[in-house]
This record gives sequence, C-alpha cells and structure tokens, in this order.
Amino acid sequence: MERPLDLQADCADCFGLCCVALPFAASADFPVDKEAGRPCPNLGPDSRCGIHAELRTRGFTGCTVYDCFGAGQKVSQVTFGGRDWRTAPKGEARRMFEVFPVVRQLHELLWYVTEALALAPARPVHPALRAARAETEHLTRLTPGELAGLDVAAHRRKINVLLLRTSELVRGGGGRKKKDRRGADLIGARLRGADLRGVSLRGAYLIAADLTGADLRGADLIGADLRDADLTDADLTGAFFVTQPQLNAARGGPGTRLPTSLTRPVHWAARP
Repeated sequence: MERPLDLQADCADCFGLCCVALPFAASADFPVDKEAGRPCPNLGPDSRCGIHAELRTRGFTGCTVYDCFGAGQKVSQVTFGGRDWRTAPKGEARRMFEVFPVVRQLHELLWYVTEALALAPARPVHPALRAARAETEHLTRLTPGELAGLDVAAHRRKINVLLLRTSELVRGGGGRKKKDRRGADLIGARLRGADLRGVSLRGAYLIAADLTGADLRGADLIGADLRDADLTDADLTGAFFVTQPQLNAARGGPGTRLPTSLTRPVHWAARP
C-alpha cells in the first residue's frame, strides 16, 4: 500500500505546529523541557528546524520518531486558512495548538482505515471501513470550535471495532490459529528468530526486545511499542498497522524486510 499524500507530513505547508503545540520533558528523548504552546528553541522564523540533520546527535531523538500523518498542513492550510500562529491573535493561536493534536489523532485513524481497505482478507468489513473513512475525513474539516469539542476517544473506539475485526480476518487466513499477545509485557524479551507470524501484538511492550531474525509476517503491530527493539534481519513483510514512527524508534539494518508502505530509517544504516 502506498501512503496517501494527504496523510504524509508536508512541513513546507505547515507553520511548525508540532514544534510549538506539543510539550516535552527532559529525558532520553529530549535534552530540555518545553511546555505546550511555547516554540521549540530550534524552530526558525521560516518554520523549519534549525538542527534537523543533527536531531539525534543533539539529543532530540523524540522529534525523529514523531509523525503528524499530515495533520500539520491540514490545520495550517485548511482549518485556519493559511494563517500563521505568529501573526494570529493570541486566542486564535491557542486554538490552533489545541486543535492540532485532535486532527493528528484523526489523521492517524485515517492511516489505519486506509491500510485496512487495502487488505484483501478484510473485504467483509470494507463497506463499513469506507463509511468510517468518509466520516473521519469529514471530522477533520470541522470548524476549530467543533474540533476542540470533539470526543476523539469515542470516535477512536468506533473505529477500533472495525480494526479489530480487520485484524481477525487478516490473521485468520490460511487456516492459521489466531494468536493474541495484545498488551503483552515483552520489554527486553529474547525473541531472536521467533515465529510471530499472524500474532496480534496490539499495544504490546516490545521496548529493547531482541527480535533479531524474527518472523513477523502478517502480525498486527498497531500501537506496539518498538522503542530500541532490535529488528535486525527480521521479516515484517505483510505486517500491518505498523507506522513509520514505530520503525524510527526501533533498531534495524539492511537485512530487515519491511512493508512496502514504509521507509527504512536513515539512522539504521549508521549503526555498526
């Protein structure tokens, strides 16, 4: 599945909203604290990051594993009609920062639903998925006030019912017995060479897990925490509901096989 252009971040059409609206705390992911609504010290007047090529070496790893799924340009150019938060009235700027995370969640749901519609075994739920995609796209175009009051959690629960059914249909193909490790604590687990074909790893904690050479074909990876997981020589061909930020947070190498919709992270090649 090719990633739809409107679900890809286009920083040239955004006013650096993720660098302003979102907070972060000094940690392994960030070297400093920043409160929501305050611009990152690295954000330039052109809405570009001044240290983009050095984010990892300068301690801003958290920025390299973030993806707005195209919400930045939607809020900048559609919701607020191309108005920059720098020149907007203070109240309107605050509303921009409030709305951005809402639209980001909706765009992430659009990404999952679009992928589900590309999975042939999920045909029985394709009509419901198409309706859900149309409804979600409509929600992204609400007014700022409507978006600020939107119950995103309730909408996510509705979509999740369809995504769960999609997962069951895809993983149940070929007569395989369905495996469920949803939410499993696999932090630091030794899963080298493990057969994880068709396993549901939804929301599983795979932080620093050794997945070297593991077979993840047809696995459901929605919401799985892959921070520092070693995917060297792992096979993720056909794995679904896996996103670019998840891969960016993991480790891997030239032998890692990926779904066609995703890109091999640049920092993987830099590792010994």
